[in-house]
Parts: sequence; structure tokens; C-alpha cells
Amino acid sequence: MPEIRWKLHLASSPEAIYELLSTDEGRAEFWAESAVERDGAVEFAFPNGWRTQSRVLAAEEPRRFALDYLGSTTTFELEPDGDGGTDLTLSAEGDAETLAGWVSVLLALKAAADFGVDLRNHDPARSWTQGYCDN
Repeated sequence: MPEIRWKLHLASSPEAIYELLSTDEGRAEFWAESAVERDGAVEFAFPNGWRTQSRVLAAEEPRRFALDYLGSTTTFELEPDGDGGTDLTLSAEGDAETLAGWVSVLLALKAAADFGVDLRNHDPARSWTQGYCDN
């Protein structure tokens, strides 16, 4: 599979971004309806009823968080931007659908972190399965 690599600039600090990525409450603010970690694995639950479990591979506060997500090592690298914000680099493997999915996740992360806004619709009838990008 080809490598996916996205960069995202956030006004929020690496510490704030790391908290969103690494905590149950943080992930539920932008990524999944729930994303509870137990025994080193995160159980993601999405609006359409789909569930997946991802093993945490690295948790290096506040610089790096990595998961085995959908069979791919997915890594979030966080670097201070020198002005209080964060330059995030996501790397993973995937296909065209996965590529688009990460754009959706990253923009939802930016909205939650920098603006306190949840871009998702939380409607099982209007999920990724039906072609909606605002899960």
C-alpha cells in the first residue's frame, strides 16, 4: 500500500493536541463517537455502528502518538511551531478512501482543537458509509 503523509498546522499547543489524540475524551471530541483505551488498545465506535480496535504503539507525550489503525502503523508527530502552535505530521498506509478519511479526521481535529467546534453530524443515517464526510 502507498504511504499517506499529511501535514497540518494548528494554533493549539503540542500538549493540547497530544491530549486530544491520547485520551478517551479527546478522541471522542473529533474522531469517533467513543474511543476508549483498555489494556493498551483503543476501541473505536463510529456513528454507523462500525467498531475497530487499535493497539497503541507509542505514547510519547507531547511529541508522538502511534496506533496500529486498520492494519497500518499510524503515527502522529507533533512539533512546536515556535509561536505556541503545532505542526502535526500524520503518516500511515492506505488507499484513496483512507487518504480522504484522514483529511476528514485531521480537519475535525483542527476544528475541535483550535475553534471548539465539532464538524461531525453524529447521524448514523448520514455517515461515511453513505458518502458523507462529516460523520
